[in-house]
Amino acid sequence: MSLFKVKSVFSKFHRRSRSLESYEWWNHLNYAQKFSVSSLYKFGYKIRFVRTVDHKSTVVMSLNRDIVTVDVDGLIDSNPDIQVRYY
Repeated sequence: MSLFKVKSVFSKFHRRSRSLESYEWWNHLNYAQKFSVSSLYKFGYKIRFVRTVDHKSTVVMSLNRDIVTVDVDGLIDSNPDIQVRYY
């Protein structure tokens, strides 16, 4: 196997293992949220947690210390009124 093919295989494996970690909460999202969350993943955001109140879920994502939320309709709020604890 050539060096190029080895790099290609490891690159795909690395992306897949990273994606599995990133999509830990994926089954808790509806289609609109999945679309918005996917677009935020491209910028490096990760899901912190999903909060469900009265059967409506809100996805809380972060990039460094920047927090965004995605509501049940898939709308992204880049300045949410929430406080998140950091460890």
